Amino acid sequence: MAWNEPGNNGKNNDPWKQGGRDQGPPDLDEVFRNLGKKFGGIFGGGKSSGGSSNGGASAALILVLIVAALVWAFSGFYTIKESERGVVLRFGQYHSEVGPGIHWKPTFIDNVLPVDVTSVRSLRSDGFMLTQDQNLVRVTFEIQYRVFNARLYKFSVVDADSSLHQATDAALRYVIGHSIMDDVLTRGREVVRQNTRQELEGIIEPYNMGIALVDVNFRDARPPEEVRDAFDDAIKAQEDQERFIQEAQAYAREIEPRARGQVNRVMQEAEAYKQQIVLKAQGEVARFEKLLPEYLAAPKVTRDRMYLETMEQVYSNTSKVLVDVKNGNNIMYLPLDKMLNQGSSGTAPSSGAMPLIPSRSTTDNSPNRTDTSRAGTTRSGRG
Repeated sequence: MAWNEPGNNGKNNDPWKQGGRDQGPPDLDEVFRNLGKKFGGIFGGGKSSGGSSNGGASAALILVLIVAALVWAFSGFYTIKESERGVVLRFGQYHSEVGPGIHWKPTFIDNVLPVDVTSVRSLRSDGFMLTQDQNLVRVTFEIQYRVFNARLYKFSVVDADSSLHQATDAALRYVIGHSIMDDVLTRGREVVRQNTRQELEGIIEPYNMGIALVDVNFRDARPPEEVRDAFDDAIKAQEDQERFIQEAQAYAREIEPRARGQVNRVMQEAEAYKQQIVLKAQGEVARFEKLLPEYLAAPKVTRDRMYLETMEQVYSNTSKVLVDVKNGNNIMYLPLDKMLNQGSSGTAPSSGAMPLIPSRSTTDNSPNRTDTSRAGTTRSGRG
């Protein structure tokens, strides 16, 4: 028959005595008493009623101590993440530093403070600040930093993050206070950013907070709302100025190569002209040196030949013809250029268009007369 079978017999076999009217929870005192008896028998407790009572209390105490010891032992296990370092405090004082992994600590004796030493943290600082030229400007700065020493980060100062925030405000206000508003709003932002970083590093260095600056970003700088429109116009004007400067520089970069090319071309032409003149002079010198022996051998003949060649070269460049009439007092001038122009227009030239130029006297023995007659004879003979 099963122990929990209903009926009178089953009530006697129910250890919790739930049969009949007794439906309440089990009596804990009775349970601990039974356990005490068992443990008392194990540890050699007496069989008297007083000895059984003392043995049960001792067993219960031992059981509680064992359970508490197990709970205390298991509560000491903890885990440090890969990006963290654990700072171990023993009775509130720094003891050691542990790395990532599973560790054990004695509870109520050691305390572990995990510190993230890998992630990059950010801190923002903003507010209205007074510039060197007595103008009010609202500046927003963002600091990015990383913890490289967990012990210094926890114990060098009371609160490293708050101390860094205050140092950032101090450094930023110092730099803005030594800058003019136009530089803060427009062209001098990079200078302000670099100066702020240098000033901030100089402030936090003596504190040894275990913090390294990663970057300092100049987020925003704007004037008060009351004068914002005027400053927007000023910024647009400065942007237009920068654009015009860039366009002028682009135009200069376009013109300069062309000008250099023209300069090189002119220099090459000048060099070519120089070579031409030099070679021509050298040719004249060579021709003179070649002609000199002939002139020394026959001066008059050579001189007359040179004169005739020169006059032939001169008169070959004109369309006018001079005819020297033999035994006459006049030289006939034929305007062939006008005659050709009139012939092309379809009109015949008139005889009155031929002016007569009085010739020099035959008794004139000047060299010019002789040369003119010779030149005329030469042209008429060739004509």
